[in-house]
Amino acid sequence: MKIGVPKEIKTNENRVALVPAGVEALVAAGHSILVESGAGLGSGFSDEQYASVGANIAPDADATWAAAELIVKVKEPIRPEWHRIRSGQTLFTYFHFAADRELTQAHLASGATCIAYETVQLPSGELPLLTPMSEVAGRLAVQEGAKYLEKQYGGRGVLLGGVPGVPAAHVVILGGGVVGSHAAKMAAGLGANVAILDLSLDRLRYLSEVLPPNVQTLFSNRHNLLEQIAVADLVIGGVLIPGATAPRLIRREDLKTMREGAVIVDVAVDQGGCVETTRPTTHQDPVYIIDGVVHYAVANMPGGVPRTSTLALTNATLPYLKQLANKGWKQALCESDSLRLGLNIADGKISYKAVADAFNLLYTAPETFL
Repeated sequence: MKIGVPKEIKTNENRVALVPAGVEALVAAGHSILVESGAGLGSGFSDEQYASVGANIAPDADATWAAAELIVKVKEPIRPEWHRIRSGQTLFTYFHFAADRELTQAHLASGATCIAYETVQLPSGELPLLTPMSEVAGRLAVQEGAKYLEKQYGGRGVLLGGVPGVPAAHVVILGGGVVGSHAAKMAAGLGANVAILDLSLDRLRYLSEVLPPNVQTLFSNRHNLLEQIAVADLVIGGVLIPGATAPRLIRREDLKTMREGAVIVDVAVDQGGCVETTRPTTHQDPVYIIDGVVHYAVANMPGGVPRTSTLALTNATLPYLKQLANKGWKQALCESDSLRLGLNIADGKISYKAVADAFNLLYTAPETFL
């Protein structure tokens, strides 16, 4: 199969969808890999490294997209790329369709098959291709939140871990999943006082056992949320409903109850955000202030640490990419229940229910196409 690896063009997106080791494995399996020139530079991989393991280097994006049967990316194709997508092509990347009607309509019109990293799901409920980036984003949320608490950025001027004789910051984390648990570990490790909220008592029991004593677990309800954000220095939104828009837990009017200079890092921004005032930002211009509260809502947070993120992501995606390349998407999805859940769009129809529900559009079961 001819597999194309375009250079990511989203603002400050330096990750790449395939590392040289992955190219080597796919070439050994008999596939032809076309890597756009410069695609790996942001993550520290040169064209020479790709060529040395059997990749063909394409001069530009047009050549990469035109030749490939299967396109593998990191982020969803954005507007300047839409005209390159063709009917019959398979795209394998993060899409987050439920947060963007225009993106969804463009891919429905393209006739391409769209398999989304974020909805591939194991029988256990784990999202194996979202997990590594959620781990990065959870840890990075604390790092960025600590920075924007500095006074020069509009923050309260609070050091996350405090110092002897001065209280540590109070960090509130919404959601006890992968993002939340990794954020809690980081914040607690820096010495902050942490409260983590979740709806699952089983998950809260688990977190209570594995997280350090300076992390308090709380059942997520409106009362507890309002009580916590009123005293928070940093709030991290890590709520996820697979493939669907994130629930809006913090309302516009709630900001008035928060401290002046408090920081919100909404990791759920890819799925619309769990704060009503969230709007996507970029690494270039990451924050804005509403009612005295600093909002950080970068839609591709792991792109800020591309070397770590690329290696973590490709470790997870390569086995699934091999299945798609070796068997073709229909056979691969027939044989893998987990991969079948990744199918979001095929033949101009929506094949993931949460996406269809988000826009009140018709849902067509994946089995229809197989």
